[in-house]
Amino acid sequence: MRQAIIVSHPNPRSFNAAMARAYGEGLQAAGHEAVTRDLYGLDFDPRLRARELPWSEDFAPGPDVVAERALLKEVSVFVFIYALWFNTPPAMTKGYIERVFGMGFGYGRASATSEPLLRGRGLVSFTSSGAPGEWTKETGALDRLRGAFDDYLAEICGLTVIEHRHFGGIVPGLRPDAVRGMLDEVRGTATRLFGGPDPARDIAT
Repeated sequence: MRQAIIVSHPNPRSFNAAMARAYGEGLQAAGHEAVTRDLYGLDFDPRLRARELPWSEDFAPGPDVVAERALLKEVSVFVFIYALWFNTPPAMTKGYIERVFGMGFGYGRASATSEPLLRGRGLVSFTSSGAPGEWTKETGALDRLRGAFDDYLAEICGLTVIEHRHFGGIVPGLRPDAVRGMLDEVRGTATRLFGGPDPARDIAT
């Protein structure tokens, strides 16, 4: 199985970057392929162009989007890793979805609505925040995020939401043993979800 790890954080030494590495290690230990897309490292342009609007008369995805879609063509699971800023995904993550998962890849035209094009594929998310994890749950911030982002993206594109794991209280000076424990959990999530005899059975629904 091939999975795309899509990470958005400007600091390559961030906890989010470490999560991407840990998940990739767990996935490879389970015998699967990981393709990492470090959006800041790639200097991905999140700005949607006028020609990329579905109703544009001269509609055409940009060459960087065409290349990205070709790379993701055979991916079975999309893994998004990002920090919450103002309790929402970074502009980089949202721009990537707007451009790459738009018309022609995530969905296509139908008679009265749009047609999901990614049925049978999965969505996994790992997020972090400086606010305590319990706060994001008690205030409903995490549930709102999952509904507006995970569930909506899944519905439009035909994806199956597999898991969303959130880590709160990620601040400078966090104890190294606490960080190692969380990264072990990320690594273990990959092997738990995809280390069985039929790891795709929960995706193709």
